[in-house]
Amino acid sequence: MGAGPAHACHFGTYEFVREMTGGAQEGVHGAAGTAVAGAAATIASDAFMNPFDVIKQRMQIRGSVHKSVVQCAKTLYKTEGFQAFYISYPTTLMMSIPLSAVQFSVYEAMKTFLNPTGEYSPSTHVMAGGVAGATAAAVTTPLDVAKTRGSSNDARIRNAQGMSEAIKIIWERDGLKGFRRGMSARVVTFAPSTAISWFSYEFFKSFLRENDIIPGTHSSSS
Repeated sequence: MGAGPAHACHFGTYEFVREMTGGAQEGVHGAAGTAVAGAAATIASDAFMNPFDVIKQRMQIRGSVHKSVVQCAKTLYKTEGFQAFYISYPTTLMMSIPLSAVQFSVYEAMKTFLNPTGEYSPSTHVMAGGVAGATAAAVTTPLDVAKTRGSSNDARIRNAQGMSEAIKIIWERDGLKGFRRGMSARVVTFAPSTAISWFSYEFFKSFLRENDIIPGTHSSSS
């Protein structure tokens, strides 16, 4: 119920903000515009998706009394208020904003490098998407390590008050090595999923344009 509209919101916001900030241009300004657009996209999509994630988590809890999405949402709103749907939103953004900023910037750079003409190229979108996903996953692994502190066997890390304290403890205990835990698995997961996401997006955008469903022509900014 949430994923489809959230992804539409994600890519729609990205295209709009990228156009407004000059992300389609070459050079530093273009890269900055793309990063800003990626960050804006995740802020918008996460704002839409976060309530669905909260509901999903409540329904997945063992012994949950919630039988449907609507019933769970009504009960949650009645007992905990509207803020309950966004209690994890700030933490989610701390992870997703840098992840999206890096991913979108690397994707656009790789796409231009591999296919300067800007013509629709499935292999280019798959390769660029894979590299972008792998890079973003590797760069943001330290944040993911700190975010998942709740499942740590270390009581001090598990009970840390916020990500900043968790980061400090991990650095004291294990140094840089501590922030690389799970990086390979994270990269292996993100690379193909991001490649599939970008391939699907570019395919349907090309299809819609070829059939005059949406305006525009193939270009390096598409």
